[in-house]
Amino acid sequence: MKTHFRKTTLLVLSLLISISIYAQGYQFNDVVRNAATPVKNQANSGTCWSYATAAFLESELLRTGKGEYDLSEIFVVRQNYADRMKDNYLRRGDGNLGQGSLAHMFTKIVKKHGIVPQEVYSGINYNSPVNNHKEVNRFVKAISEAAIELKQQSEEYFELQNALFDIYFGKVPDKFIYKGKEYSPVSFAKELGLDMDDYVEITSFNHIPFYEKSTIEVPDNWDHGQFYNIPLDEFIQVIDFALMNGYTVCWDGDVSERGFSHTNGVAINPDTKELPTFIGEDRARFEKLSVEDKYTEIFKFETIFPEVEVTQEIRQSDYENFSTTDDHLMLLTGIVKDQKGNKYYITKNSWGTDRNKFGGYLNMSESFVRAKSISVMVHKESIPLSIKNKLGL
Repeated sequence: MKTHFRKTTLLVLSLLISISIYAQGYQFNDVVRNAATPVKNQANSGTCWSYATAAFLESELLRTGKGEYDLSEIFVVRQNYADRMKDNYLRRGDGNLGQGSLAHMFTKIVKKHGIVPQEVYSGINYNSPVNNHKEVNRFVKAISEAAIELKQQSEEYFELQNALFDIYFGKVPDKFIYKGKEYSPVSFAKELGLDMDDYVEITSFNHIPFYEKSTIEVPDNWDHGQFYNIPLDEFIQVIDFALMNGYTVCWDGDVSERGFSHTNGVAINPDTKELPTFIGEDRARFEKLSVEDKYTEIFKFETIFPEVEVTQEIRQSDYENFSTTDDHLMLLTGIVKDQKGNKYYITKNSWGTDRNKFGGYLNMSESFVRAKSISVMVHKESIPLSIKNKLGL
């Protein structure tokens, strides 16, 4: 336990140093920073949803004084594959057999099947030091297609399915020893003391009713999970209130934009309308550039540029013209401000620690989060009381 604590402490100290000199022209100062476990690496797998939600629950364990845990993401991924194969069969092949899913699918599996530590179930039972689901996902699709063609899920089909997962991920233990005590996956989840019903997902779109639960139409919501829908300003209030009160936030959104730079440790949403009149130290030179060269200048991240003031209507338009897509989940752990007073969210990614010089973290601007969020998962008690009452929570 002491060794884990020292490792975490050293990691936090290194992040504090690196984040303070982040992204060339950006200087950040902490507003609030909440406890998180070390950054992990989903590697060659589309399992960010599992890594982000595991990170969220690990932070919840830290917040509630349970200590530091490393939960097995692939234990949940394995069950998720089985669940979506069943769903795809009943949809006669029209289900989603990809690797992506959403946060509520993690908590539903923990509630029903439990969870195990990473050291008990690494989920890598093949010749690779890191996750690689390219091959196993092909076989998931092939086995599923065969069952649909035959119009049956025989006993042998389920044996084949389990054998596939055993080969690639390893057999799931019925019982295991952890820190000198015997557990099953279900009893271990109970020992952790987290109630999966305490966690809710919240979104903000105006094509569905506010202050009600609705299904959002993103491909990874293959089980048609429902989300509480609130206006955008309140959506940001929920995130800020949670972070300012010691909670972390599991974030789902779009990272395909040019303004998202994991390498530079920052994500921004520059206002293109402001480009011709941008007032900077070298305004005259900047205004002579072509539009494309202006974008190139922006994405050097050497200067803080004006960002879009995102309204509910702008957000909705981006969603409906598919410029905002559901492609990645991460963990928001705190808030910082740049030297001009702009707000950003400290974000723990799951792409390992070597792909940027900030230990796998980045800062996403409020404008970026307002525009490119799909949803968040939060603890019910981290929602402001006025909003909780509107939602009937």
